[in-house]
Amino acid sequence: AGGVAGVCVDLILFPLDTVKTRLQSPQGFRKAGGFRGIYAGVPSTAIGSFPNAAAFFITYENVKSVLPHGSSSYLSPATHMVAASLGEVVACLIRVPSEVVKQRAQVSPSSSTLQILSHTLYHEGIQGLYRGYKSTVLREIPFSLVQFPLWESLKDLWSWKQGHVVDSWQSAVCGAFAGGFAAAVTTPLDVAKTRIMLAKAGSSNARGNVLAALGGIWRTQGLSGLFAGVVPRMAAISLGGFIFLGTYEKTRQLLL
Repeated sequence: AGGVAGVCVDLILFPLDTVKTRLQSPQGFRKAGGFRGIYAGVPSTAIGSFPNAAAFFITYENVKSVLPHGSSSYLSPATHMVAASLGEVVACLIRVPSEVVKQRAQVSPSSSTLQILSHTLYHEGIQGLYRGYKSTVLREIPFSLVQFPLWESLKDLWSWKQGHVVDSWQSAVCGAFAGGFAAAVTTPLDVAKTRIMLAKAGSSNARGNVLAALGGIWRTQGLSGLFAGVVPRMAAISLGGFIFLGTYEKTRQLLL
């Protein structure tokens, strides 16, 4: 169910993700490709989406099942936070290599995904594919700490209001709101992660220091630089939350 949801959301919203990446890139939107080659890097996403989302939900649901939870428990939000955080740590082992190749292809639309992959492996090795792992985890954990407890709480509230468990479309609406809110507050971390992944080998950002990357962006571009791409990111993740969590719930209902 998680894998199906991941593929659906990533492929449908790929153009918005490309625009966001190019807005955040150091060379600027126009030099990074503008609106040309909007599907550059899509093979990397197509391959990585299913196992990445599946790994997240396998971890999320299993951790949730062993920790105390339930709509009446005050421990519920903490349970959802821990489960989502561990889910992200595991999923990022698959997501980061896919994301590195995808983002480099997005800002170099003239190069194919395979060329980007072979170039990265040749010049940086496997370590190059995991550049930005720490910054991605540091972005995803705060994101999940906001999104998943909010999603679960909104579902519980809606279920209580109407007297029965929410339908998949209602879960999707809750997911859209939770995703958009989480996307807005974690945008600076997303910008830092993009700069680290796109940095030239040997540069200061290539070392993967998130605080240094944030400091550099703040000094050169100020607040607008830290929130570069916030509108397409919020739009993509609100839509993504609707599709991703709605598809997950619907597929899960069909399978179970």
